[in-house]
Amino acid sequence: MRPLTYPQHLARQVLLLLTVSYLTGCASPANVASTTRCAQVSYPVYDPAEPVNRGVFAFNRAVDDYALAPVARGYRYLPDFFQQGVHNFASNFSEPKVFINDLLQGNPQRSINTLGRFAVNTTVGIVGLIDVSDPLGIPRHTADFGQTFGVWGIGNGPIVELPLLGTGNSRDAAGKVLNFLVAPLGDSDTVQTLGTLSLVGGTVDTRASLLPLTDSLQKLPDYYSALRNVVAEHRAAFVLEGKQGATSPQADSCAKGAGDDF
Repeated sequence: MRPLTYPQHLARQVLLLLTVSYLTGCASPANVASTTRCAQVSYPVYDPAEPVNRGVFAFNRAVDDYALAPVARGYRYLPDFFQQGVHNFASNFSEPKVFINDLLQGNPQRSINTLGRFAVNTTVGIVGLIDVSDPLGIPRHTADFGQTFGVWGIGNGPIVELPLLGTGNSRDAAGKVLNFLVAPLGDSDTVQTLGTLSLVGGTVDTRASLLPLTDSLQKLPDYYSALRNVVAEHRAAFVLEGKQGATSPQADSCAKGAGDDF
């Protein structure tokens, strides 16, 4: 079999993401509720294409209701040690991109923290399955390109509901696209395999962590606007955390609880 070219590999990865991922833009935080309670930030929502966005949202919700959410509910019945291992592995695989964004945000302390976590967890923690860093006092934080753009002062822009990728402002949507293009670990067969496992496992693990939040929001009269506003508030707090440069969310009194990227 001839090896895939980079464009072919990228297309395959995007196709895989579109197959397994729902609301990636809002399907990554572990502690959204605590974030939104703590954050005292401005999160203006500009949604000029709301009718179109609602149509895309209806499609996304159908995919979630009939595919991802049922899988996530079943996943929650698996042993805790298995779920924790999946979470740790996916989190560790994302650390190189966190490191890149730490550098782009001009935060050497955060970048050293991230690099230390990745080195320790990948080796002693068996490719990240065990989180060795937390007990050693090297706490995890997250960073992404949308946050970096916000730290640079780029405005939110209008709300965009992307098919299968969820809701978010234009700045974060651009960050998601850039995230696909950046491959800090290279493009070997091993990295591709690990990346696929991380993507699938991380998506299901993240969706499972958000079930309590989305279940509560679905009880409200307007699920679309409720979810859109929660995402906007979380992302505003997340950008503020990046600007303040705390080495962990727990060290930031405003963005406390923003432990994972939205």
